[in-house]
This record gives sequence, structure tokens and C-alpha cells, in this order.
Amino acid sequence: MTAPGAASLATDALDDPPLRPLPGQAAVLLERADAPPRLVAHLRAVHDVAAQLVVWAQRHCPDLEFDAEAVLFGAATHDIGKVLHPAELSGPGSRHEAAGRELLLTYGVPAGLARFAGTHASWTAPGTGVADLLVSLADKVWKNRRVPELEDLVVARLAGADGRPAWQWFMELDEALTAIGEGADRRLAYQTSHPLTRR
Repeated sequence: MTAPGAASLATDALDDPPLRPLPGQAAVLLERADAPPRLVAHLRAVHDVAAQLVVWAQRHCPDLEFDAEAVLFGAATHDIGKVLHPAELSGPGSRHEAAGRELLLTYGVPAGLARFAGTHASWTAPGTGVADLLVSLADKVWKNRRVPELEDLVVARLAGADGRPAWQWFMELDEALTAIGEGADRRLAYQTSHPLTRR
């Protein structure tokens, strides 16, 4: 039996857990890459968390400058390289990062958007921007994994944007991430309910 296509999994209405559909361009790219269902489910979970972070940041720190659409696209495609390195769908590995960036570039995705596939695990690299940090944060918090170093970088950007002290931003971000983390079990169950291959 063949699993549903990537575009369908990426965009169909979903109530449990209530995950937003992926952006249309991302859905098309995943279909074109023949992305396996488990990968699409993962990307959908991370994208939904990224959307929550975008809304939170825009509401709580309107002076923080970042490209919200880029964050959403980055979250929706950050692991696309796993179509070329499927062992990394169920095990560790970083070969999918550079491979994903290159794959997106071959599909005509601008470098500024393709970069997230290569940077989502490199939040301390020079030139890392707010959008990169938010994609990285979403990729951790979707399963309620907290990374203090990454969160500190986000706090520093928030504090730098509006001048409020870092300790205050730490408390606000912690509260937001704790709330997002409460949905982790449902997101994880959704991801693991999908097969690793389409056939």
C-alpha cells in the first residue's frame, strides 16, 4: 500500500494535533522530492511551533526585526535533506543539512531561504540571524527539548530589540516555551504514526 502524497500530508486539515498546513511552496517541494510521510509529519509539527513562535515574538516584541515568512518556510523545509539521507529520519546524523540546502537550491529556491536546511543545527555560526534562531528553536521545542545556549541567544536578540533586561525576556520566553512544550506528546505521537517510507 502506498502512503498519501507529501503534498496531501502537508496541507490536509488536521485537528489532532491541530497543526497548521505547510506553505504551498513547501508542500510542492516536498512532493517533488518524494518526501516520506514521517518527514512531512515532522516538518508540519516544527512549522506549527515556528508559527507559534512568530506570533509570540510579533506580539511581545514588535521591535524585533525578522522575516516571518522566511521562518515559516525554513521550518517547513529544514530537514528536506533527509530524503537523500533517510537513515537520519530515525537516527542521528548531520549529512542531511548541507544536502538539504543543495537540494533546495537545485529546485530554484533562493539561497536566503534554502539556508535554513543547512543552518538549523548551527545557531552559534557567524551571521546567524533572528530568523535562523527561531527555526532552530522550533526544531527543538516541538518535542519539548530545551537548549539553554540557544534560548540565551534568542533572549539576547529580544533584549537588544527593545531594551528590556535579559532576565525579563528569559522569564517571558520560558513561559512561552513551557506552554508550547505541553503539546509535545501529541506532536511526537503524530510524527511516529507515519511510516518512514511511502511504500
